[in-house]
Amino acid sequence: EVLLFMSELREKMKMDMELRGYSSGTIVGYIRQVSNFAKFYNKSPKYLGEEEIRHYLHYCIMEKKLSEVTVNHINASLKFFYTKTLNRYWNVDKIARIKVPKKLPSILSPEEVNSIFDVTRNLKHKAILMTVYSAGLRVSEVCNLKITDIDSKNMQILIRQGKGKKDRYSLLSEVNLKILRKYWIRYHPTEYLFP
Repeated sequence: EVLLFMSELREKMKMDMELRGYSSGTIVGYIRQVSNFAKFYNKSPKYLGEEEIRHYLHYCIMEKKLSEVTVNHINASLKFFYTKTLNRYWNVDKIARIKVPKKLPSILSPEEVNSIFDVTRNLKHKAILMTVYSAGLRVSEVCNLKITDIDSKNMQILIRQGKGKKDRYSLLSEVNLKILRKYWIRYHPTEYLFP
């Protein structure tokens, strides 16, 4: 029965997510979570319902000691599968999301940041680190930067299709621009800034 999910229902769920424009990473993650749920009961998830979902989420919290974010990811995966793929009712009062504690991020002091830049000898690595730090980019965003995304005239960086498939601009600092110019002179990238 679990194998049935791996083929027919899995493909239906994948198509349902693709039709809604979900990213490939989200699709893979959601399908993995529903597959883990099916394996836990060794049954196709179409034969499982509210009580099994509640028990599984409780098991993930109490026994597996998974983080709140991970449990909510499992919850969202199962909710998508049951409401969109199987077109079933989802009782949010019975299958609630777990509360995620709000913590302030730990940030580096300017001295700590400078010490990281000081010990980074490789110019390419230094340019990458400085761009990530000064422009506030994610790793995937800095990997996808093209030379044409650096706008030195307006001192900004265009980030294409970042999180949530949204374009946005970030600031380009003078220090970052100097490092990027040095990097460009030495490495001569053609399309992507950091190939």
